[in-house]
Amino acid sequence: MDEATAFTDQENEEKIQQSIAALTKGKTLLVIAHRLSTVRGADEIAFIDQEGIREIGTHEELMQKDGEYAALCKAQATLQSAGLDGAFPSDSGE
Repeated sequence: MDEATAFTDQENEEKIQQSIAALTKGKTLLVIAHRLSTVRGADEIAFIDQEGIREIGTHEELMQKDGEYAALCKAQATLQSAGLDGAFPSDSGE
């Protein structure tokens, strides 16, 4: 699945995530996402960039590591609280 909630508002994102969870219970699901709220409840998250796998763990484990995943989560939360939900930093670092 590739970014099922990329262009939805928060209310519809939650509905989509609930539907996906119900449909995939007991199954393996591979999710590729830029919006990290999409993967927050996953059993395992692999944070990958152009160099490969950088971090692996649950959301809580990765937040405790305070690495790249945590930094991106914090940046997205800041954008969301500023009303810029759906706007993400570019891949070029700008």
